[in-house]
Amino acid sequence: METGMSVPGAGSAPERSGGAISAPGAAVAVPRSGRVDTEVPSNPRRRQFSAGYKLEILEQADRCRDAGAIGALLRREGLYSSHLSSWRAARREGSLAHLSRKRGSQPTRSPESREVDRLRREIVRLRRELEKARKVIEVQKKLSEILEVDLETPEKGSGGGTD
Repeated sequence: METGMSVPGAGSAPERSGGAISAPGAAVAVPRSGRVDTEVPSNPRRRQFSAGYKLEILEQADRCRDAGAIGALLRREGLYSSHLSSWRAARREGSLAHLSRKRGSQPTRSPESREVDRLRREIVRLRRELEKARKVIEVQKKLSEILEVDLETPEKGSGGGTD
């Protein structure tokens, strides 16, 4: 038997056909050296499924009538039965229908709603300015009290009197 490296503990026992333990039905390419690359990616990513994909898989699963058809669907897509159960629950609640809307720019809004938003922003801005003005007036009152200046005296000749 010709091997590139000796495997500890192999002795005269027959070798495994795959050279490593793998998932059932998974093909494993074993290099001539007998070593299998078992390195796990340093930053694995969680799979994310779009709402459209979820609905499509649920429709396919609902159409399955033969024994083992759903299992074949799950194996083909690389999914688990828990995916189906949680997606079915979400579909019953109606949350999948809301998720199927594409993300991105908002739909065109009516001119009235844009004007309402603009006016609300203006109200907020004016309220801030009013609050600043009130603070300035308060400081002026305190300063006039300190300097003993009477701010309430009307000017003469302003025409504010009665006949």
